[in-house]
Amino acid sequence: MKSKRLGIWLALIVEVVLLTILTSSFGGGNFFESTFLNWSNISQVIRALSFIAIMAVGQSLVIITAGIDLSVGSILGLSGVVTAVLMNNGFDVASSAILGLVVGSLCGLANGLLITETKLPPFIATLGMMSIARGLAFALTGGETIRNLPAEFLTLGQGTILSIPIPIIIMAIFAFVVGYFLKATKWGRYVYAIGGNEEASHFSGVNVARMKILVYTLCGFAAGIAGVLFTARFGVGQSTAGLGYELDVIAAAVIGGISLSGGRGTILGAIIGSLLMGILRNGLVLLNVSAYWQQVAIGLVILLAVILDRKTKR
Repeated sequence: MKSKRLGIWLALIVEVVLLTILTSSFGGGNFFESTFLNWSNISQVIRALSFIAIMAVGQSLVIITAGIDLSVGSILGLSGVVTAVLMNNGFDVASSAILGLVVGSLCGLANGLLITETKLPPFIATLGMMSIARGLAFALTGGETIRNLPAEFLTLGQGTILSIPIPIIIMAIFAFVVGYFLKATKWGRYVYAIGGNEEASHFSGVNVARMKILVYTLCGFAAGIAGVLFTARFGVGQSTAGLGYELDVIAAAVIGGISLSGGRGTILGAIIGSLLMGILRNGLVLLNVSAYWQQVAIGLVILLAVILDRKTKR
């Protein structure tokens, strides 16, 4: 496990060095004049990946229990749309944002109940929720973009504290709290136990259904946070926000060492996986790689991560 964590750090370092060299040669400058290593670019990359990282933290809880949530991208879109619609209808910023988080949490709660009460496989339950949440987002907006959001709300996504983007601060706090929950509480140990052997956990006295409902609700809550911040960052409410993000979120968690078989992984690993994904996508853009080939590259990275996870498990 330690060697795997070391490998993730090593991959991150190699990726940064390689992109720094490649963007330097393309720009005709020296190593320290790299387009990639420019502070403006780095801050934009970190701010952009914060949405993926927040959702990857929530997704990690689900995957550690040997589940999966395909609805996070759609929940992001729905939470952001709800927040924007409420503000455009006279609600204050705080109430709108809180209700956006509540919507995300309720979607996660619905996922958990579908899986535990109706015994639907996580893949099917969350696939259905993905369609429902996206449909609701389109229904609320009529396919239109919601504009003219309050300036104090936009500060959440565009502002900084001590030169650190606010979304990054929120991501760090959320990751720390969830990481503490996993490592230092009995509920965190239950999450790992369920992923390791659900039946044994049940006979050991763990309320498996309750814990699954909790982790899916937290995953929905994380997508809600990302949705509110995403809307504040771009200044508009869009029904298409977060489209396809579930792929990046799951990839970030798996690349960061969260085992798809359940029972293994850390929140720090999910954050590093998000960094790897965000930097890769940014590097491909800087190198003028076609958007089509970007998808190919990311797909290959995901396949490689899953293959390595399977080999490690065996």
